[in-house]
Amino acid sequence: MFFREEVVVRKSIVALAFILVMMSGASHLMAVDTVDTKLLTQPAVSADRVAFVYANDLWTADLDGRNVRRLTSGVGAEMLPAFSPDGSLIAFSGQYDGNTDVYVVPAGGGVPKRLTWHPAADLVQGFTPDGKAVLFVSARFSSNRAYSQLFTVPVKGGEAGMLKVPYASNAEFSPDGRFIAYNPFPEAFTQWKNYRGGRFSRIWIFNARDYGIEKVPQPEGRSNDVDPMWMGKNVVFRSDRNGEFNLFSFDPASKEVEQLTQFKDFPVLSASSGAGRVVFEQAGSLHLYDIAQGRSRRLMIGVATDLPELRERYANGSRWIRGGAVSPSGARAVFEFRGEIVTAPAEKGDPRNLTQTPGVHERSPAWSPDGKSIAYFSDASGEYELHVRTQDGKGEAKKFKLGGSGFYGSPNWSPDSAKIAFADNSLTLYWIDVKTGAVKKIASEYLYQPGGQSSMGTSWSPDSKWLAYTLGTPTFFRRVHVYSLDQDKDFPVTDGLSDVDEPTFDAEGKYLWFLASTDAGPTRQWFDMSNADMRRTSSLYLAVLRKDLPNPLAKESDEEKPKEEKKEGEKAADKPAAVPAKEPAKAPETFRIDFDGLDNRIVVVPVPAGVYSNLQAGEAGKVFYRKDEPPPTPTAGGPGESSIRVYDLATRKDEAFGPACDGFALTADRKKLLVASRGAFSIIPASGKPQPGQGKLNTDAIEVRVVPEVEWKQIFDEAWRINRDFFYDPNFHGADWKAMKAKYAAFLPHLACRSDLNRVIQWMCSELAVGHHRVGGGDFVGQPARVAGGLLGADYAVENGRYRFKKVFGGLNWTPELRAPLAEPGIDVKAGEYLLAVEGRNLVPPDNLFARFEATAGKIVEITVGPNPDGAGSRTVKVVPIADEGALRNRDWVEGNIRKVHAATNGRVAYVYVPNTSTLGHVYFKRYFFPQADKEAIIVDERFNGGGSVADYYLDWLRKPVSAYWAMRYGADLKTPSASIQGP
Repeated sequence: MFFREEVVVRKSIVALAFILVMMSGASHLMAVDTVDTKLLTQPAVSADRVAFVYANDLWTADLDGRNVRRLTSGVGAEMLPAFSPDGSLIAFSGQYDGNTDVYVVPAGGGVPKRLTWHPAADLVQGFTPDGKAVLFVSARFSSNRAYSQLFTVPVKGGEAGMLKVPYASNAEFSPDGRFIAYNPFPEAFTQWKNYRGGRFSRIWIFNARDYGIEKVPQPEGRSNDVDPMWMGKNVVFRSDRNGEFNLFSFDPASKEVEQLTQFKDFPVLSASSGAGRVVFEQAGSLHLYDIAQGRSRRLMIGVATDLPELRERYANGSRWIRGGAVSPSGARAVFEFRGEIVTAPAEKGDPRNLTQTPGVHERSPAWSPDGKSIAYFSDASGEYELHVRTQDGKGEAKKFKLGGSGFYGSPNWSPDSAKIAFADNSLTLYWIDVKTGAVKKIASEYLYQPGGQSSMGTSWSPDSKWLAYTLGTPTFFRRVHVYSLDQDKDFPVTDGLSDVDEPTFDAEGKYLWFLASTDAGPTRQWFDMSNADMRRTSSLYLAVLRKDLPNPLAKESDEEKPKEEKKEGEKAADKPAAVPAKEPAKAPETFRIDFDGLDNRIVVVPVPAGVYSNLQAGEAGKVFYRKDEPPPTPTAGGPGESSIRVYDLATRKDEAFGPACDGFALTADRKKLLVASRGAFSIIPASGKPQPGQGKLNTDAIEVRVVPEVEWKQIFDEAWRINRDFFYDPNFHGADWKAMKAKYAAFLPHLACRSDLNRVIQWMCSELAVGHHRVGGGDFVGQPARVAGGLLGADYAVENGRYRFKKVFGGLNWTPELRAPLAEPGIDVKAGEYLLAVEGRNLVPPDNLFARFEATAGKIVEITVGPNPDGAGSRTVKVVPIADEGALRNRDWVEGNIRKVHAATNGRVAYVYVPNTSTLGHVYFKRYFFPQADKEAIIVDERFNGGGSVADYYLDWLRKPVSAYWAMRYGADLKTPSASIQGP
């Protein structure tokens, strides 16, 4: 909104006063500034207006900031606007159908026209100089998704064509069309300020006539140069070569680079050029840089709109459950539900929100064994504290400051409901007296492993005076320890020569159950790739805690008891006697641990070794645990199916208890379980076998109020605190971390959508100047459902007025991710044949081929193919398109490289491609190294490496020397190791 001068001064004053009153009232309703709106992004400029993205929609405004107009309001994000050379059209990438495709819309408004349908993301870069086609980047035909290629698609519609630039991102044609300035690869680390590693961003200039390349010069020590754009014969770009990102200009004639802007507070972001100007984002506002004048001015643009993502709403469904526990009798369960603490009934009644604090993060609920209280961690004060409140939510919570390292987890009530054990992010264990608030440290980990807090679970003894837990050794193995609250002393139970997990006291306090592994060594070597396919197995053990207790698993023997004859005197006395008085009940035995000889009282439970977890003691003599099966394929990741099992000392039987589960928790009385399975939760008896669907909770009935403005502030604050309390360098790489919070919190009142929050957090975290530090995710309102486009696994060419199969990719049809639709038995489509029709509809260019396969992934589609463009000799076959052919293209590229290396070296050199140093890299190395281990040399290709662990697995195999030869009577002699390449 802008104020215009009025002829009548009095009217102007009255109007201004009225507007100010309205604004003051509106400020209570919406914090976003509708006069000078911030967080406008991705701008473009023409001769008379600017376009930009705000709240994931496209907008335009005059060059003076007036006449703001919304162009799009579709579901999903619209992004990357670009004006046509004459300013009449705006091209953009939109997500209307859940896929990112190219659209054009009249600059004055209208219905967007879709130009691309390929399932890969198509990102608009601009127009061709004649305005007849849109330039975009896509990884649709890439053999590796780490790089993209350049395409143009006609504005009038038709198939996209690929340009002869091998790799490209952030590209623009020169005004005469002779050159393309571009980044060969996308920005590697947009959040890594001052990055100077091997993936630094550089700008190349491609000559479309001779295919030559000119590189924009960089300073010594490198820089990140991005977003190249043409201004006449010069290339303007963003660069961090002198500190914060600013605008620079490169003159190809003189080879000189000139700095155009001098911002030092915030970087120049998302710039674009047109009509002698550069428009860019800086400090949340848009700026116009006039090349002729050599200066920039900030645009004051006011956007007044409904901003649906700021509306209060309710969230429901089990997708928001982050953790849970169960009441002592199993009458209700308690969940951490989108930052609230909510209880849900086992059968009758409604969910109950105990906290009702939309702008507070409450986490990790635990129900006291006496049923009266629920404990959880809350950052209502701005820092996490322990809150304990009545289980019905009435009254105020009792609050405890914990004095640890800022973040807390694994709360565990003592059986007498008087104490709670917990851990903090420094991997330190504590216990707190909930009556006095006194906090006592128990122990700290020697080694700090990321994610290690989850391994610091505890088990209380029945008398609430001892705690069992594990601590790591310097070799990453874990030992069982017990801690005496009375003595304030720690006692080791196991010797550290096996890797031990999940100690738990049995119900009567006679035994300590635990899991132990003797083959865990390789899997415990943190960050080593060599353990990628090693499977750690555990066995079940128990320690007999007292000397006077027998071995509950001692070998048994059936013996015959001979019948004893009674003597005459005893027979006479054999008559009814008076009923004796009832003996008084025995007092419960005092819990104790006899440490002398305890290591010799550890016995193995007769259960086959396996992948076990979630060990919990049931009623006397029973223990429940989860068993994980191996994943179905090497690339599936994580465990396979999981199930609950139970071992009973009384019967000495190990039995399957329940079906697939993600986790479970026993009630305090040990008679029921809360089970999580594939997003559903159930409370079932701990005896017998549960029936399918038994005890399922109605978690869909849980709903909590969401107030985005206060929720986003909490997320921002917590992101800052996470870095304050977890970042490895307490000096934050030199950043004044408190000042950074204040600097970026200034943008919070201007947030219009969840993606704005992510950007602001990313800006703040970039001040740490570190890698492997990313921001993402979030609750995005109104996301469109994905319409899954189908692909046939082929390249096409337009020939003879038809689409012709230029290349048909083969696959491994027994492997789901490598299924090739055209190479399946009975289909047998060959390169050189024509694709004539889809579902009986004739297919002729310029009809978009991929539009015909929209919404066909995984579905049967009839296609007509044949050797001739006129349809002579054609046939109709049924195919099932795939949603992504990236794996087929990558395999074809890899095996093509093998053939090239083989041909160039007469078969003497092996070729192995490794896409990363994680699971997939492990699979590729095994797939291609061992069949070629008879070569004299090897090329290991790690281009586009996606990262992962330390590559010790590769190195171990590549540098193995021959240690022995084995002479055989028949055939060739053998060597050890048999798979080794020693050189010519």
